[in-house]
Amino acid sequence: MARVRTVFACTECGAQQPKWMGRCPECGAWSSLVEERVGGGVSADPLAATGAAPTGAKLLRLGEVDAAGLPRLETGIPELDRVLGGGLVPGSVVLLAGEPGVGKSTLALQLAAGLAPAPVLYVSGEESPGQIRLRADRLPALPERLAVLAETHVEALVTPWRELGPALVVVDSVQTLRSDRVESAPGSVAQVRECAALLAAAAKRQGAALVLVGHVTKEGTIAGPRVLEHLVDVVLQLEGDRSHAFRLLRAQKNRFGSTQEVGVFSMSGTGLETVANPSELFLAERRSGAPGSCIAPLVEGTRTLLVEIQALVAPAGYGTARRTSQGVDDGRLALLLAVLDRRAGVDLLSRDVYANAVGGVRVSEPGADLAVALAIASSRLDLPVPADVAACGEIGLGGEIRRVARTDLRAREAVRLGFRRILLPEGAADLGDVPGAIPIPVGDVAAAVRWLRESTPVHSRENGR
Repeated sequence: MARVRTVFACTECGAQQPKWMGRCPECGAWSSLVEERVGGGVSADPLAATGAAPTGAKLLRLGEVDAAGLPRLETGIPELDRVLGGGLVPGSVVLLAGEPGVGKSTLALQLAAGLAPAPVLYVSGEESPGQIRLRADRLPALPERLAVLAETHVEALVTPWRELGPALVVVDSVQTLRSDRVESAPGSVAQVRECAALLAAAAKRQGAALVLVGHVTKEGTIAGPRVLEHLVDVVLQLEGDRSHAFRLLRAQKNRFGSTQEVGVFSMSGTGLETVANPSELFLAERRSGAPGSCIAPLVEGTRTLLVEIQALVAPAGYGTARRTSQGVDDGRLALLLAVLDRRAGVDLLSRDVYANAVGGVRVSEPGADLAVALAIASSRLDLPVPADVAACGEIGLGGEIRRVARTDLRAREAVRLGFRRILLPEGAADLGDVPGAIPIPVGDVAAAVRWLRESTPVHSRENGR
């Protein structure tokens, strides 16, 4: 047996150093080196028994590769298939991450249940088979043929994997696994990296799709070494506020499809239900005519979402004014407040500002800038945005409003839900192919605020004049 030695591995890039350093010399990350023990383990691949002996790889020209030889496995969950690009690719490795309680295990169990007529292996390191059965009883149909294994030892997966020959393997979660090849605790950098690499190699040899459920840190990043995201083919992030029923599934990395698609789910007593028309649900409880509200049409892949942006501007009690946002990027909010104050004459220096994207949605697209700015100006001036108005456009530091992509898709979805008047940048005011749309071109933030003042009835309040 080889002598056990200690090294320090970087959680960001996976580089190893002989001693601890405050900063990783490879990637420059601070306080990312953690101690781990290496050596003393088995040198052979413990999961190699699940496949045939390695042979020499055959040289192929790209044109000779049959793309139809790997048909996708439809999961039976339309929103998940949309984000994956049509379904699971045999031999691919998918990392599903999210905050505790957001619904990762529920989605993984529904995925396994959807493919259960085919052989599926569900490996759980956190729950017993009895606990998994209790969760499965909530599903509309009990996947009786689903093979369940409660195990945290990677080497113990060899025999079940070989005997079952599954088309899909779900591991919940990868942070609970351990391997004899590494002398460290489960969840450590070395264990996560080694277990993920062994499972990924076995999945590609067998042609089975592998889904790894992963945890996230308090900063919202995927726990474990950064190299874990490089080992897998697809990285899915399940987002959502546990106080809301909506969950959003995004692809941060996808080798087989677009990373722009988003899947929308609703958490219910029977699990995660797909939402075919999320815009109507997001706007179901909207109160029209109240200051501080504006509709933003957002494009996520091939889908358009209408999201209500709310803002509240109040006098600051003491000291520095507060800026609080939920679902809106803090840096973007600070930029828009500065532009409104400097370019549009909206006094926000001594005011507390609160911004919120309704429904637990995270707004990251610059096309929502104009809607956020109008919501803030509406609350500060106490002038409600007309009920049939939506706004989209990116705002620059000079106060100019820039064009955004797919304006026609945004306008068509807005008109379908009753928002006929659409504030747009001046260069993108042609909506002739969208029946019923009334474009309102605005060149800068000052013009948008001026339009808000002019479109409001005369009985506005004193501080709105």
